[in-house]
Amino acid sequence: MTISRNAPSQPAILLVGASRGLGHAMAEELLKRGWLVTGTVRGGASTPLHALLASYPDQLTIEHLDITLPEEIGAVRQRLAANRFDILFVNAGTTNENPSETIAEVTTEAFVHVMVTNALGPMRVLEGLQDLVTADGLIGVMSSGQGSIANNERGGREVYRGSKAALNQYMRSYAARQAGTPRALLLMAPGWIRTGLGGDDAPFTMEETIPDIIDTLLAKQGRPGLEYLERNGQTVPW
Repeated sequence: MTISRNAPSQPAILLVGASRGLGHAMAEELLKRGWLVTGTVRGGASTPLHALLASYPDQLTIEHLDITLPEEIGAVRQRLAANRFDILFVNAGTTNENPSETIAEVTTEAFVHVMVTNALGPMRVLEGLQDLVTADGLIGVMSSGQGSIANNERGGREVYRGSKAALNQYMRSYAARQAGTPRALLLMAPGWIRTGLGGDDAPFTMEETIPDIIDTLLAKQGRPGLEYLERNGQTVPW
Protein backbone atom coordinates (compact mmCIF):
# COMPACT_ATOMS: atom_id res chain seq x y z
CA MET A 1 0.00 0.00 0.00
CA THR A 2 1.22 3.52 -0.83
CA ILE A 3 -0.09 6.47 1.12
CA SER A 4 -0.45 9.70 -0.82
CA ARG A 5 -0.34 13.04 0.94
CA ASN A 6 -3.81 14.38 0.30
CA ALA A 7 -4.15 16.51 3.42
CA PRO A 8 -1.68 19.43 3.50
CA SER A 9 -1.91 19.50 7.29
CA GLN A 10 -0.72 15.91 7.68
CA PRO A 11 3.08 15.70 7.48
CA ALA A 12 4.91 12.65 6.14
CA ILE A 13 8.21 10.94 6.92
CA LEU A 14 10.17 8.22 5.15
CA LEU A 15 11.86 6.39 8.02
CA VAL A 16 14.50 3.94 6.85
CA GLY A 17 15.25 1.14 9.30
CA ALA A 18 12.05 1.07 11.34
CA SER A 19 11.53 -2.63 11.98
CA ARG A 20 12.58 -2.66 15.64
CA GLY A 21 14.55 -0.79 18.28
CA LEU A 22 14.94 2.97 17.92
CA GLY A 23 13.46 3.05 14.44
CA HIS A 24 10.28 1.25 15.49
CA ALA A 25 9.93 3.46 18.57
CA MET A 26 10.40 6.60 16.46
CA ALA A 27 7.73 5.41 14.04
CA GLU A 28 5.28 4.74 16.86
CA GLU A 29 5.87 8.16 18.43
CA LEU A 30 5.38 9.94 15.09
CA LEU A 31 2.20 7.98 14.41
CA LYS A 32 0.87 9.05 17.80
CA ARG A 33 1.59 12.64 16.79
CA GLY A 34 -0.46 12.30 13.61
CA TRP A 35 2.29 11.81 11.04
CA LEU A 36 2.07 9.67 7.94
CA VAL A 37 4.91 7.18 8.30
CA THR A 38 6.47 5.09 5.56
CA GLY A 39 8.85 2.76 7.39
CA THR A 40 11.27 0.30 5.85
CA VAL A 41 12.17 -3.19 7.02
CA ARG A 42 14.61 -5.82 5.74
CA GLY A 43 13.40 -9.14 4.39
CA GLY A 44 9.90 -10.53 4.41
CA ALA A 45 9.47 -11.56 8.05
CA SER A 46 6.93 -9.89 10.32
CA THR A 47 8.44 -7.25 12.60
CA PRO A 48 7.28 -5.07 15.50
CA LEU A 49 6.55 -2.37 12.91
CA HIS A 50 3.97 -4.66 11.28
CA ALA A 51 2.15 -4.87 14.61
CA LEU A 52 1.45 -1.12 14.38
CA LEU A 53 -0.57 -1.53 11.18
CA ALA A 54 -3.67 -2.64 13.09
CA SER A 55 -3.71 0.58 15.11
CA TYR A 56 -2.66 2.95 12.30
CA PRO A 57 -3.94 1.46 9.01
CA ASP A 58 -4.43 4.89 7.41
CA GLN A 59 -1.10 6.36 8.54
CA LEU A 60 1.48 3.60 8.20
CA THR A 61 3.01 2.10 5.07
CA ILE A 62 5.71 -0.57 5.17
CA GLU A 63 8.38 -0.88 2.46
CA HIS A 64 11.15 -3.45 2.15
CA LEU A 65 14.72 -2.18 1.88
CA ASP A 66 18.17 -3.51 2.66
CA ILE A 67 20.38 -0.42 2.61
CA THR A 68 23.46 -2.49 1.75
CA LEU A 69 21.92 -3.39 -1.64
CA PRO A 70 21.91 -0.47 -4.12
CA GLU A 71 19.36 -2.18 -6.36
CA GLU A 72 16.83 -2.18 -3.52
CA ILE A 73 17.32 1.55 -2.98
CA GLY A 74 16.52 2.11 -6.65
CA ALA A 75 13.45 -0.10 -6.41
CA VAL A 76 12.09 1.86 -3.43
CA ARG A 77 12.73 5.09 -5.34
CA GLN A 78 10.58 3.82 -8.20
CA ARG A 79 7.78 2.55 -5.95
CA LEU A 80 7.55 5.83 -4.06
CA ALA A 81 8.07 8.15 -7.04
CA ALA A 82 4.63 9.73 -6.64
CA ASN A 83 5.15 10.53 -2.95
CA ARG A 84 6.70 13.56 -1.30
CA PHE A 85 8.00 13.54 2.26
CA ASP A 86 8.70 16.33 4.72
CA ILE A 87 11.46 14.24 6.31
CA LEU A 88 13.76 11.45 5.16
CA PHE A 89 15.52 9.90 8.15
CA VAL A 90 17.87 6.94 8.01
CA ASN A 91 18.13 4.92 11.21
CA ALA A 92 20.82 2.31 10.66
CA GLY A 93 23.40 0.85 12.96
CA THR A 94 25.41 -2.27 13.63
CA THR A 95 28.67 -3.16 15.29
CA ASN A 96 31.24 -5.93 15.12
CA GLU A 97 30.57 -9.09 17.11
CA ASN A 98 33.29 -8.20 19.61
CA PRO A 99 33.09 -4.42 20.10
CA SER A 100 36.23 -4.43 22.26
CA GLU A 101 38.39 -5.44 19.28
CA THR A 102 40.93 -2.86 18.19
CA ILE A 103 41.12 -1.77 14.59
CA ALA A 104 44.14 -4.05 14.22
CA GLU A 105 42.25 -7.08 15.49
CA VAL A 106 38.98 -6.90 13.58
CA THR A 107 38.64 -9.08 10.51
CA THR A 108 38.39 -7.40 7.13
CA GLU A 109 34.96 -8.96 6.62
CA ALA A 110 33.60 -7.58 9.91
CA PHE A 111 35.12 -4.15 9.24
CA VAL A 112 33.57 -3.94 5.80
CA HIS A 113 30.16 -5.03 7.12
CA VAL A 114 30.12 -2.30 9.78
CA MET A 115 31.35 0.41 7.42
CA VAL A 116 28.88 -0.47 4.67
CA THR A 117 25.94 -0.64 7.09
CA ASN A 118 26.80 2.46 9.14
CA ALA A 119 28.36 4.80 6.59
CA LEU A 120 28.13 3.78 2.93
CA GLY A 121 24.57 2.42 3.02
CA PRO A 122 22.99 5.46 4.71
CA MET A 123 24.68 7.86 2.29
CA ARG A 124 23.55 5.83 -0.70
CA VAL A 125 20.01 6.02 0.66
CA LEU A 126 20.21 9.81 1.02
CA GLU A 127 21.59 10.24 -2.47
CA GLY A 128 19.08 7.82 -3.97
CA LEU A 129 15.94 9.03 -2.22
CA GLN A 130 16.61 12.76 -1.72
CA ASP A 131 14.32 13.74 -4.60
CA LEU A 132 11.36 12.33 -2.65
CA VAL A 133 11.86 15.06 -0.02
CA THR A 134 10.26 18.48 -0.37
CA ALA A 135 12.60 21.29 -1.39
CA ASP A 136 12.53 22.76 2.12
CA GLY A 137 12.33 19.41 3.93
CA LEU A 138 14.70 17.67 6.34
CA ILE A 139 17.19 14.90 5.59
CA GLY A 140 18.79 13.20 8.58
CA VAL A 141 20.69 10.13 9.72
CA MET A 142 21.18 8.41 13.05
CA SER A 143 24.78 8.99 14.08
CA SER A 144 26.25 8.60 17.57
CA GLY A 145 28.13 10.64 20.10
CA GLN A 146 30.87 8.05 19.62
CA GLY A 147 31.38 9.47 16.14
CA SER A 148 32.76 12.66 17.68
CA ILE A 149 36.54 12.85 17.21
CA ALA A 150 36.85 15.75 19.66
CA ASN A 151 35.11 13.79 22.43
CA ASN A 152 37.09 10.57 21.96
CA GLU A 153 39.33 10.67 25.02
CA ARG A 154 38.79 7.10 26.29
CA GLY A 155 38.91 5.04 23.11
CA GLY A 156 37.03 1.74 22.91
CA ARG A 157 34.51 0.47 20.33
CA GLU A 158 37.01 1.45 17.65
CA VAL A 159 35.28 -0.07 14.65
CA TYR A 160 31.89 1.39 15.55
CA ARG A 161 33.39 4.79 16.40
CA GLY A 162 35.22 4.88 13.10
CA SER A 163 32.11 4.03 11.10
CA LYS A 164 30.09 6.81 12.71
CA ALA A 165 32.95 9.32 12.32
CA ALA A 166 33.04 8.36 8.64
CA LEU A 167 29.27 8.88 8.39
CA ASN A 168 29.66 12.33 9.94
CA GLN A 169 32.38 13.26 7.45
CA TYR A 170 30.33 12.07 4.49
CA MET A 171 27.39 14.14 5.73
CA ARG A 172 29.69 17.18 5.90
CA SER A 173 30.58 16.61 2.25
CA TYR A 174 26.91 16.10 1.35
CA ALA A 175 26.02 19.33 3.18
CA ALA A 176 28.69 21.21 1.24
CA ARG A 177 26.96 20.13 -1.98
CA GLN A 178 23.62 21.27 -0.53
CA ALA A 179 24.93 24.70 0.52
CA GLY A 180 22.52 27.48 -0.30
CA THR A 181 19.44 25.26 -0.37
CA PRO A 182 16.63 25.57 2.20
CA ARG A 183 16.96 21.96 3.29
CA ALA A 184 17.71 21.09 6.92
CA LEU A 185 20.32 18.36 7.46
CA LEU A 186 20.76 16.46 10.72
CA LEU A 187 23.14 14.05 12.38
CA MET A 188 21.38 12.72 15.48
CA ALA A 189 23.34 11.43 18.48
CA PRO A 190 20.66 9.68 20.55
CA GLY A 191 22.82 8.68 23.51
CA TRP A 192 23.32 5.28 25.13
CA ILE A 193 19.89 3.66 25.10
CA ARG A 194 18.72 0.18 26.01
CA THR A 195 18.25 -1.43 22.61
CA GLY A 196 19.59 -4.54 20.92
CA LEU A 197 22.61 -2.50 19.87
CA GLY A 198 22.96 -0.48 23.07
CA GLY A 199 22.66 -3.48 25.39
CA ASP A 200 21.15 -3.95 28.84
CA ASP A 201 23.80 -1.82 30.57
CA ALA A 202 22.66 1.38 28.85
CA PRO A 203 21.39 3.96 31.38
CA PHE A 204 18.32 5.12 29.44
CA THR A 205 15.17 3.42 28.18
CA MET A 206 13.45 4.15 24.90
CA GLU A 207 10.40 5.41 26.79
CA GLU A 208 12.61 8.08 28.38
CA THR A 209 14.44 9.10 25.24
CA ILE A 210 12.26 8.73 22.15
CA PRO A 211 10.08 11.82 22.82
CA ASP A 212 13.24 13.94 23.09
CA ILE A 213 14.65 12.46 19.87
CA ILE A 214 11.44 13.28 18.02
CA ASP A 215 11.21 16.75 19.54
CA THR A 216 14.74 17.55 18.38
CA LEU A 217 14.11 16.09 14.94
CA LEU A 218 10.97 18.16 14.43
CA ALA A 219 12.53 21.32 15.87
CA LYS A 220 15.28 21.10 13.23
CA GLN A 221 12.69 21.54 10.48
CA GLY A 222 13.00 24.93 8.85
CA ARG A 223 16.62 25.42 9.97
CA PRO A 224 18.73 25.00 6.80
CA GLY A 225 22.20 23.50 6.95
CA LEU A 226 23.80 20.62 8.81
CA GLU A 227 23.79 20.20 12.60
CA TYR A 228 25.19 17.38 14.77
CA LEU A 229 22.85 17.25 17.76
CA GLU A 230 22.22 15.25 20.90
CA ARG A 231 18.65 14.15 21.55
CA ASN A 232 18.11 17.20 23.79
CA GLY A 233 19.11 19.54 20.98
CA GLN A 234 22.60 20.33 22.24
CA THR A 235 25.41 20.48 19.68
CA VAL A 236 27.93 17.63 19.64
CA PRO A 237 31.55 18.64 18.98
CA TRP A 238 32.88 17.29 15.71
